[in-house]
Amino acid sequence: MTSHEWGRVDEDGNVFVRTADGERSVGQYADGTPEEALAFYVDRYEALSGEVGLLEQRVNSGVMSPEDASSSVKTLREQVVGANAVGDLAALAARLDALRPIIASQREAKKAEKAQRTAESRTEKERIAAEAEKLAEGDDWRNGANRFRELLDQWKALPRIDRAGDDALWRRFSGARTTYTRRRKAHFAEQQERREGSRVVKERLAKEAESLAGSTEWGATAGKFRDLMRQWKSAGPARREEDEALWQRFRGAQDAFFGARDAENAKLDEEYAANAAVKEQLLAEAEALLPIQDLDAAKKAMRDIAERWEAAGKVPRDRMKELEGRIRKVEQEIRGAEEDQWRRTDPEKSARADDMVGKLEAAIAGIEADLERAKAAGDQKKVQQLEDNLASRRSFLDMAKLASQEFSG
Repeated sequence: MTSHEWGRVDEDGNVFVRTADGERSVGQYADGTPEEALAFYVDRYEALSGEVGLLEQRVNSGVMSPEDASSSVKTLREQVVGANAVGDLAALAARLDALRPIIASQREAKKAEKAQRTAESRTEKERIAAEAEKLAEGDDWRNGANRFRELLDQWKALPRIDRAGDDALWRRFSGARTTYTRRRKAHFAEQQERREGSRVVKERLAKEAESLAGSTEWGATAGKFRDLMRQWKSAGPARREEDEALWQRFRGAQDAFFGARDAENAKLDEEYAANAAVKEQLLAEAEALLPIQDLDAAKKAMRDIAERWEAAGKVPRDRMKELEGRIRKVEQEIRGAEEDQWRRTDPEKSARADDMVGKLEAAIAGIEADLERAKAAGDQKKVQQLEDNLASRRSFLDMAKLASQEFSG
C-alpha cells in the first residue's frame, strides 16, 4: 500500500481520498504502480485547484456578473465535493464558499448602480419628452426634424426603466413626434400648393414679358414691364428649379426690350449731340444778355433765341437737365426784370400783356393740334420737338398771364 497526505492506494490498485467524514473511494488504477495511481488523482486535484484559483480571480476582478459568478461557484463546488481526486478538497470548497460574501457585495453594488442608472435614465427620458413636446409646438420645420432624430437616437441609447414609467414617457415622446410630423407635412403641403399657384402666375408673366420683348413703344412698354415686375415680386416663390427657369425667361425678355431701348436711345443721343452743340451756342448768346441793361432788347433777343432753341431739337439725355437749367435761369432773370418793369409802368400797358397772352394761347393751340397729328402719325421725332416747343411756349404764357393779372389787379 502506498500512502499520501490526502489519500492512499491499496494492494488491488483502489485509490482513496481522506475527508472530514472519512475515506472515500475515488477510483482504481490497475495498470500502473501505486505511485503512478496517486499521482494521477493528485493531478486531478491540482486541475481543480487551478479552476478554483481562476474563478477567484474572475470574481474578485468583477468581470463576471453576480448571477454568473454565483452559478459558477455552485457548479464548481459540486464538482469539488464529489471529485474523484486526491487532495484537500475541503480547502477548495472553503475557498469557493469564501467567494459568496464577495458576490453578495457585488450584487448589492450592481443593484445600487442599476438603480442609479435607472434614475438617470428616467430624468433623461423626461427631459427628452419635454423637449419633444416643446418642439411639437414650434414651426422650425428644417432643424426640428433633425432634432427629433437626434432625440430618438438618445432615447434608444438609454436603458429601460420600470415598464409603466418607460411606456408613459415613450407615449409622450412618440405623441409629440407624431404631432410635429403631422403639422410639418401639412405645412409643406400648403407651401407646395402656394408654390404651384406661384408657378402658374409666373408662367403667365413670363409669357406676357416675352410678348413685349420686341415692342418699340419704349415708354408704354417700360411701364408695362414695371407693372409685371411688381406682380412677379408679389407672386411669391415657386419650386426652386421652376422658379429659376421662369425667372430666366422673364429676365431674358426684359433684358431684350431694355437692351433694344438703350441701343435706340444711344443712337438718338449720338444724333442729338449736334443739337447740344447748337444749344451751347444759344446759351452763350442768352447768358450774354445778363445782367439785363435793356429789357426790351433782351426780350426780343430771348424770343429769337427761344425759337432757335426749339428748332434745334432734342439733346442727349445726360445733357438735358444741365442745358434746360441754364436756359431757364436766363428766362427767369428776364421774367424777373420784366415783372419789376411792369410793376413800375402804367397799368394801361396791361393791354399789351393781354395781347401777348392771346397770341401765346393761339400759338399753343396750334402746337397742340400739330402734336396730336404727329402722335396719330407715329412720328416720335416730331412729337418730341413739338412737346419741347409747347413746354417753352407755356412757360412764356405763364409769365404773360402773371403780368396781365398784376396789371388787372
